[in-house]
Amino acid sequence: MSATKTKVEGIINENPVAVFSKSYCPYCRAAKKMLSDNGAKFYTIELDQVDDGSAIQSTLADMTGQSTVPNIFIGQNHIGGNSDLQAKKGELSSLLKEAGAV
Repeated sequence: MSATKTKVEGIINENPVAVFSKSYCPYCRAAKKMLSDNGAKFYTIELDQVDDGSAIQSTLADMTGQSTVPNIFIGQNHIGGNSDLQAKKGELSSLLKEAGAV
């Protein structure tokens, strides 16, 4: 297993909510705002601000089939991107509670 995959899995497994993001991305901002508005404690890694960001994004694409950001995990489950998160608006608070993120 590559060091990058180990790092990505560590981030996903050690945080109730993990958001792989880019600082300039409006969809990432919308997703983080929705999580914040729901009181979620979440870990964000800004892929444009870390040296291995492109390797992380590539690893996430291999793991999830999604090559875009934000790439969101709640309770170690892949949620998807911002539109997927927005579509879960009605069930988000129970997902966050189950994951221990609120």
